[in-house]
This record gives sequence, C-alpha cells and structure tokens, in this order.
Amino acid sequence: MGAYADKACKLFADGANCAQAVFAAFADKMGLDEEFCLKTSSSFGGGMGRLREVCGAVSGMFMVAGTLYGYGKNDDEFKKAHYALIQNMAEQFNKQHQTIICRELLELPVTVPDPTPSKRTEEFYKARPCIRFVETAALIMENVIESKE
Repeated sequence: MGAYADKACKLFADGANCAQAVFAAFADKMGLDEEFCLKTSSSFGGGMGRLREVCGAVSGMFMVAGTLYGYGKNDDEFKKAHYALIQNMAEQFNKQHQTIICRELLELPVTVPDPTPSKRTEEFYKARPCIRFVETAALIMENVIESKE
C-alpha cells in the first residue's frame, strides 16, 4: 500500500467518511489544509449525503484529480482529456469492485434515504467493506500522480 492510501485508511478508521478520507489524504499534495479538505468533501460520504449514489471514495478520488489536473476555463480539448482521465479512474475502480455505486458496493436495497450516520463501532468496521474502497481509490490516485510526475 502506498503512503497516501495508508493515510486515507487511517483517516477513515479515525472516523472520516469515505470521501473525506481519500480527499484529505492528498491535502499536502494539493497544497490544501487538511481541515479544509475534510469540510469540502464532507457532503460526499455515504454515496453523496448518504443517498447511496456514487461511492464517496470515488468522489474523493475525482476531487483530488480535479484539484491537481482539472480545467478552469472552458477548453473542449482539455475538458475531453480530463474526462478521459476520470473515466479511466472509474474503470479501474469498477474492475476491482464491479461498480462505483455505493448501495451496490454495500449490497443495500434501494430505500428512502436516511441521513442518520452509522455509528463507528467495532462491528461497523467488521461489517463494512468501505475501507477497501478507500484504499482502492487512494491507490488509483497515487498511480495517476506517479504517472504524471
């Protein structure tokens, strides 16, 4: 496991949500304050506010990619290249976990969204595979950074 993946897993184990764990793990690489990263990514945990849509770890990975390699002004060629990067990263995650959708990763039925966060107990960490998704997303991001440096 790489240093950023280690940090992301530690952040998750310490109570950060999946998106926060991935995004904040790369705070130094992005030149951002960790607390800023935690707040900025807080809405994306649980598949976006616990809606169980796109996995928060994947969203965090995309946020890092956008911060490091994203575009500002509308330049269609740069946008195309960036979207290709994002699609490639999603494909890598999908190859390992068969989906990027939170409820599918957790094998949850489609239900009415519940905003109540799960208590972070020993049972939570035993039952939830989320730390694997955090690790995968952070490793994919590490590999992208390594390939661009």
